[in-house]
Amino acid sequence: MEQDVLQRVKNDPNYHKLVKTRSRYGWKLTWAVMIAYYGFTALNAFDKPFMAAKIGDGVMSRGVPLGLAVILFTVAVTAIYVRRANREFDALTEAIHANAALAQSSQDAAAAARAEEVRA
Repeated sequence: MEQDVLQRVKNDPNYHKLVKTRSRYGWKLTWAVMIAYYGFTALNAFDKPFMAAKIGDGVMSRGVPLGLAVILFTVAVTAIYVRRANREFDALTEAIHANAALAQSSQDAAAAARAEEVRA
C-alpha cells in the first residue's frame, strides 16, 4: 500500500515541478554562497595587502567589513530561500499531499465497494 502512495507521489506533476524547481534554486544559491566564501578566502590568500589596508585613520582593515559582509550575505541567502520555500515549495508540497490523499481515499472506496460486492 505504501508503494502505491509512493508511485502516486512520484507520478504527480507537482512533485516533478517541486523537485526540479527546488533543486535548481538550491544550486543557484549554493553557488552564490560558494563564490562569496571562496572569493573572500582567495582575497585573503592572494591579495594580503588589499585585505590588510587600513580603513581611514582607524585600526580596522578592509578584511573585517568584507568578512562581515560574507556572513550577512549568507544570512540573507538563507532568508531568501526560506521565504520562497514557505510561499512556493510548501504550496506544492500541500498539493502533492492532497492529490495523494484524494487518490488514496478513492482507492479505499473502490476496495470497500469490491468487498461489499463479494459479501453480497
